[in-house]
Amino acid sequence: MTIYLPIAELSVNIFIILGMGAAVGFLSGMFGVGGGFLITPLLIFYNIPPVVAVATGANQVVASSISGAITHFRRGTLDVKLGTVLLVGGLSGATVGIWIFSLLRRVGQLDLIISLMYVIFLGTVGGLMLLESINAMRRAARNEPPAPRKPGHQHWVHKLPLKVRFKKSKIYLSVIPIVALGFAIGILTSIMGVGGGFIMVPAMIYLLRIPTNVVVGTSLFQIIFVTAYTTIVQAATNFSVDIVLAFILMVAGVIGAQYGVRVGQKLRGEQLRALLGLLVLAVGLRLAIALVVTPADVYSVVMGAGN
Repeated sequence: MTIYLPIAELSVNIFIILGMGAAVGFLSGMFGVGGGFLITPLLIFYNIPPVVAVATGANQVVASSISGAITHFRRGTLDVKLGTVLLVGGLSGATVGIWIFSLLRRVGQLDLIISLMYVIFLGTVGGLMLLESINAMRRAARNEPPAPRKPGHQHWVHKLPLKVRFKKSKIYLSVIPIVALGFAIGILTSIMGVGGGFIMVPAMIYLLRIPTNVVVGTSLFQIIFVTAYTTIVQAATNFSVDIVLAFILMVAGVIGAQYGVRVGQKLRGEQLRALLGLLVLAVGLRLAIALVVTPADVYSVVMGAGN
C-alpha cells in the first residue's frame, strides 16, 4: 500500500514507514534516546530527501520522547529541574543550529555535511560506549568492583561556580556544563534532526556524574521541547516538514516507545550501553559506506536546490 508525501514529493510504502517508526520508538523508550539518529538515516536510505528527513525526523522524535518521558515520570525517574536547565541551553542551541542549517542549504552543501556529521559523531560515540560497556561487563564477569575514586577527588566539572542542588538526582552541580551540554545538543537537533540522546545520555553519566536511574527520563524530557521547537521553526523557515510522513512516524513511534521502556527496565546498565553502542556504530558504518561507494546513478538533476 503506497501513500504520497506532498513535501518529499514521492510515494512510499506505508507499512515500511510504520515499521521504521515503531522500531525507532521502541529503541527510544529502551535506551532513553530520541531516536532521531536512527530515523533520519533510515529515511535517507529510503530515498527521502535529506532536508525533509532531518526536519520530519525531529518531529517523530517529539512523539516517541513524550511517550517515554511520561512513563519515566510515573516511575519517578525524571528530574524536571535538571531537565529545565538543560532546556535553556537546548533552545538557544537550536536557534543557532537552524541558522546554520539554512546557510548550508543556501550554499548547496547540506546533504554532504549531514552525512559527514553522522559518520563522525556516530562512529566516535558508538565506539566509546561499546568499549566502556565491554570493560564493565568483563569486570562484572570477574566479580571485580568498579575502580574506587580517591577520597575527596572531584571531576573538574564539579569545581565550576553557579552550583545548584538537584534533589531528584541527588547532586550538587554547576549549571554551566549543563547549559553547555544542552546548547550543543540543540545545535545537533537542528542540523542533524536528532534528539541528541545518543550524546546526552553518556555525557550526563560519565561527564556530569548524574545517577543513571534518572538520566534516561531527564534526557527524554529535554528532547521533547527542543525537537518540538526545532520542528516548528524548520516548518516556518525552510518549509521542510512533511506532515503526512510525520503523522505516520508519530503514531508508530508512540506505540513502540511504550514497549521499549518495559524491555529497557529488565536489562542492566552495561548491557543497554553495549547494545546502543553497537547500534550507533552500525548506522555510522552504513552512512560511511554510502559516502564512498559509487552510486548507481552517477548524475542527478535537482530542481531548486538553492532555494
